[in-house]
Amino acid sequence: MGVMKNPDAEATVGNVTCGDVMKIMIKVEDDKIKDIKFQTMGCVAAIATSSMATEMAKGKSLEEAKRITNKDVAEALGQLPSIKVHCSNLAADALNKAIENFE
Repeated sequence: MGVMKNPDAEATVGNVTCGDVMKIMIKVEDDKIKDIKFQTMGCVAAIATSSMATEMAKGKSLEEAKRITNKDVAEALGQLPSIKVHCSNLAADALNKAIENFE
Protein backbone atom coordinates (compact mmCIF):
# COMPACT_ATOMS: atom_id res chain seq x y z
CA MET A 1 0.00 0.00 0.00
CA GLY A 2 1.18 3.53 -0.58
CA VAL A 3 2.46 5.85 -3.24
CA MET A 4 5.20 4.90 -5.67
CA LYS A 5 7.61 7.51 -6.93
CA ASN A 6 8.02 7.41 -10.71
CA PRO A 7 6.03 4.27 -11.52
CA ASP A 8 6.52 2.73 -14.94
CA ALA A 9 2.74 2.57 -15.26
CA GLU A 10 -0.41 3.08 -13.24
CA ALA A 11 -4.15 2.70 -13.57
CA THR A 12 -7.19 3.90 -11.68
CA VAL A 13 -10.53 2.12 -11.82
CA GLY A 14 -13.75 2.68 -9.96
CA ASN A 15 -17.28 1.49 -9.44
CA VAL A 16 -19.79 4.31 -9.62
CA THR A 17 -22.45 2.22 -7.89
CA CYS A 18 -20.55 1.66 -4.65
CA GLY A 19 -18.00 4.48 -4.89
CA ASP A 20 -14.87 2.30 -4.57
CA VAL A 21 -11.78 3.63 -6.39
CA MET A 22 -8.47 1.76 -6.78
CA LYS A 23 -5.16 2.98 -8.13
CA ILE A 24 -2.38 0.50 -8.85
CA MET A 25 1.19 1.55 -9.67
CA ILE A 26 3.86 -0.81 -11.04
CA LYS A 27 7.62 -0.86 -11.58
CA VAL A 28 8.75 -3.34 -14.22
CA GLU A 29 12.21 -4.80 -14.63
CA ASP A 30 13.18 -7.57 -17.06
CA ASP A 31 9.50 -8.06 -17.96
CA LYS A 32 8.61 -8.76 -14.31
CA ILE A 33 6.69 -6.71 -11.79
CA LYS A 34 9.53 -5.65 -9.52
CA ASP A 35 7.36 -3.47 -7.26
CA ILE A 36 3.68 -2.73 -6.98
CA LYS A 37 1.69 -0.37 -4.77
CA PHE A 38 -1.95 0.54 -4.42
CA GLN A 39 -4.17 3.25 -3.02
CA THR A 40 -7.80 2.41 -2.44
CA MET A 41 -10.71 4.51 -1.33
CA GLY A 42 -13.49 2.18 -0.36
CA CYS A 43 -14.70 -0.47 2.02
CA VAL A 44 -12.59 -3.05 3.84
CA ALA A 45 -13.25 -5.62 1.10
CA ALA A 46 -12.00 -3.19 -1.56
CA ILE A 47 -8.80 -2.60 0.40
CA ALA A 48 -8.32 -6.34 1.01
CA THR A 49 -8.78 -7.21 -2.67
CA SER A 50 -6.34 -4.47 -3.71
CA SER A 51 -3.77 -5.80 -1.28
CA MET A 52 -4.27 -9.41 -2.39
CA ALA A 53 -3.99 -8.54 -6.08
CA THR A 54 -0.69 -6.73 -5.50
CA GLU A 55 0.66 -9.62 -3.41
CA MET A 56 -0.33 -12.08 -6.13
CA ALA A 57 1.31 -10.00 -8.90
CA LYS A 58 4.60 -8.97 -7.28
CA GLY A 59 7.55 -10.82 -8.79
CA LYS A 60 5.50 -12.34 -11.60
CA SER A 61 6.15 -11.77 -15.28
CA LEU A 62 3.73 -9.43 -17.00
CA GLU A 63 2.17 -12.41 -18.81
CA GLU A 64 1.66 -14.28 -15.53
CA ALA A 65 0.21 -11.20 -13.83
CA LYS A 66 -2.21 -10.61 -16.74
CA ARG A 67 -3.67 -14.06 -16.05
CA ILE A 68 -4.73 -13.09 -12.49
CA THR A 69 -8.50 -13.01 -12.63
CA ASN A 70 -11.21 -11.53 -10.47
CA LYS A 71 -12.05 -15.06 -9.37
CA ASP A 72 -8.40 -15.74 -8.39
CA VAL A 73 -8.35 -12.67 -6.14
CA ALA A 74 -11.66 -13.56 -4.47
CA GLU A 75 -10.59 -17.17 -3.92
CA ALA A 76 -7.23 -16.13 -2.47
CA LEU A 77 -9.05 -14.09 0.17
CA GLY A 78 -11.27 -16.98 1.18
CA GLN A 79 -14.87 -16.00 1.59
CA LEU A 80 -16.03 -12.54 0.69
CA PRO A 81 -19.64 -11.69 1.43
CA SER A 82 -21.54 -12.04 -1.86
CA ILE A 83 -22.42 -8.35 -1.78
CA LYS A 84 -18.67 -7.52 -1.75
CA VAL A 85 -17.45 -9.83 -4.55
CA HIS A 86 -17.58 -6.90 -6.98
CA CYS A 87 -14.59 -5.45 -5.11
CA SER A 88 -12.37 -8.29 -6.36
CA ASN A 89 -13.36 -7.30 -9.90
CA LEU A 90 -11.90 -3.84 -9.41
CA ALA A 91 -8.57 -5.17 -8.15
CA ALA A 92 -7.93 -7.46 -11.12
CA ASP A 93 -9.20 -4.79 -13.50
CA ALA A 94 -6.82 -2.18 -12.07
CA LEU A 95 -3.87 -4.59 -12.25
CA ASN A 96 -4.61 -5.50 -15.86
CA LYS A 97 -5.14 -1.87 -16.87
CA ALA A 98 -1.78 -0.89 -15.31
CA ILE A 99 -0.07 -3.65 -17.29
CA GLU A 100 -1.89 -2.56 -20.44
CA ASN A 101 -0.77 1.04 -19.82
CA PHE A 102 2.83 -0.17 -19.46
CA GLU A 103 2.69 -2.14 -22.67
